[in-house]
Amino acid sequence: MEYSIAIILIALLQFIFFTGRTGFSRGKYDIKAPKTTGNERWERIYRIQQNTMEQLVIFIPATVIFSLYVSETWVLLPGILFVVGRHIYSRLYLQSPENRGPGMVLSLFSNIALVVGGLVGLCLSLF
Repeated sequence: MEYSIAIILIALLQFIFFTGRTGFSRGKYDIKAPKTTGNERWERIYRIQQNTMEQLVIFIPATVIFSLYVSETWVLLPGILFVVGRHIYSRLYLQSPENRGPGMVLSLFSNIALVVGGLVGLCLSLF
């Protein structure tokens, strides 16, 4: 279980970084709360944070379930790919939102592997 907790904590640290970048960028781009629009660069930073939060809602429980019902070691593969995917997504989205696909696909497929793997592992343990 330690591996799944470690990868979740790494993903949460990444999210804290994205959140901090969003907050600090409000002043730089003069986006006063509660506004979420006004500068295209800031909107990209904000969307990276929001999209990552949306993905974490799937990632965190799926990582725990996969670790419990499939493998405490193999959970690292989709877990690391998720974090790497989020990093790629962030870099590409900041450069050009149209090119964010590779990072999004990597994160999405990692989540799919965790959810489907966890479901299969759970079903096998029931029979």
